[in-house]
Amino acid sequence: MSIVEAHEGVAEQGAGPAYRISGVTKTYRQKGREVKALAGVDVEIAQGDFVTIQGPTGGGKSTFLQILGALDRPTDGTVLLAGSDIARASNAELGRLRAHDIGFVFQGFNLIPTLTAAENVDMGLEPLGLVADERSRRVSEALAHVGLAERGDHRPSELSGGQQQRVAIARAIAKRPKVLLADEPTGNLDESMRDEILQVLQALNDEGLTLIVVTHDSAVARRAKRRLRLDKGVVRELA
Repeated sequence: MSIVEAHEGVAEQGAGPAYRISGVTKTYRQKGREVKALAGVDVEIAQGDFVTIQGPTGGGKSTFLQILGALDRPTDGTVLLAGSDIARASNAELGRLRAHDIGFVFQGFNLIPTLTAAENVDMGLEPLGLVADERSRRVSEALAHVGLAERGDHRPSELSGGQQQRVAIARAIAKRPKVLLADEPTGNLDESMRDEILQVLQALNDEGLTLIVVTHDSAVARRAKRRLRLDKGVVRELA
């Protein structure tokens, strides 16, 4: 059984969508004026899908990803994930969703430089309250799954950029999330390292993990099953 198949969050075939997003708006006030970052988004993302989100800077991509990641709430509308409406969930419930159901991968890796790869992955498991043996098992499985079984004792400075991003992916999948959200995961990498990360992400999706990736890179977008464009707060499908 693959690490993704073992994830508690991977739904059985035929289950409902990973996300059901209806009428979502997000409005900010900046310098005395109202800015609408999202303007009535309606979209469903299926379990096991691989979706990329493209669009210009300032078009609402980061805001949308923060809402999908339970890091922010919409001004209006509903965002259903795992039976919970992110728009109306308590702070405690949002924390639970982030800890258990959502994996995050960022452009900048966000690794702690003084910790080894294994220790960085283990840090991501702290909120789950697992016993030490289970944490150790999950760390080993996750690093092996991204091809770094022999690099667990290496610190970030001893790893290439692609390897550091693989550690970040291992940290995200070790908690066995329902969905993996990635914000420009190849943005700091050259082409060969980009392709290395795409292969890891593609393999995880092939095993059933739902992927949602914000990217400016057309080579990344072409790998997706479904492409969305977010511009001026409005989502549309790309062919």
